[in-house]
Amino acid sequence: MSLEGEYDDQNIFAKILRREASAIIVHEDDDTMTFMDVFPQSRGHVLIVPKSPARNILEIEDAPLQALIVQVKRVAKAVEKALNPDGVFVGQFNGAEAGQTVHHIHFHVIPRYKGRDMGRHGEDRADDEALKKLADDIGIALSELD
Repeated sequence: MSLEGEYDDQNIFAKILRREASAIIVHEDDDTMTFMDVFPQSRGHVLIVPKSPARNILEIEDAPLQALIVQVKRVAKAVEKALNPDGVFVGQFNGAEAGQTVHHIHFHVIPRYKGRDMGRHGEDRADDEALKKLADDIGIALSELD
């Protein structure tokens, strides 16, 4: 698959944005939605998506990208505050060959903990109750940044 192509409005993130698929939402505003990754690579792995439809960073318009990256920074700060990791990985993939599996632009915020390897994406589904607790903790920290 190349970087070029049509936006598929049936991708899982588009369905989550339309509430056609479930997600454990941390925060939502006019421009973005932040939710827990159900196949986390680390405890507290969060995804941030724009409400604007775009496959990748090469296609998104500047205004929604600006809102998205500001939210990514806020979420990274909230993850740091809520979970006290040793580091925070922020990542974004463009195209299947780069590792993108859902073709709606999104950022990963993944807390990193000393002595713990980052897991492989898509391997182990997390417990929903544990994710809800993490979402609450991160959401509280996010609200305290305002």
